[in-house]
Amino acid sequence: MGIMSGLVLYAVIWFMTLFVTLPIRLETQGDRGEIVPGTMAGSPAHIDMRKRFKIVTVVAFGFWVVIAGIIFSGVITTCDFDWFDTMAEQCAAREAL
Repeated sequence: MGIMSGLVLYAVIWFMTLFVTLPIRLETQGDRGEIVPGTMAGSPAHIDMRKRFKIVTVVAFGFWVVIAGIIFSGVITTCDFDWFDTMAEQCAAREAL
């Protein structure tokens, strides 16, 4: 895995982690009873994005370390996902080494 692939992998993990954590502990305007005119009752009342970004960055880094470690160790390779034998020659050459 090159540097750019590692950065792309981290970005994907970071955004997935962000979207999973966004609804956690979310207080809506309807929950508080303070609905701003022109907005929906399900709109967030107050969300501290700076705190969420810090948490997401730490958690995503942990996930990235685990996934990058698996990729670098070779425990899981692309040959493990070749269900239709489209890379049979490359996988056979890799196993011969």
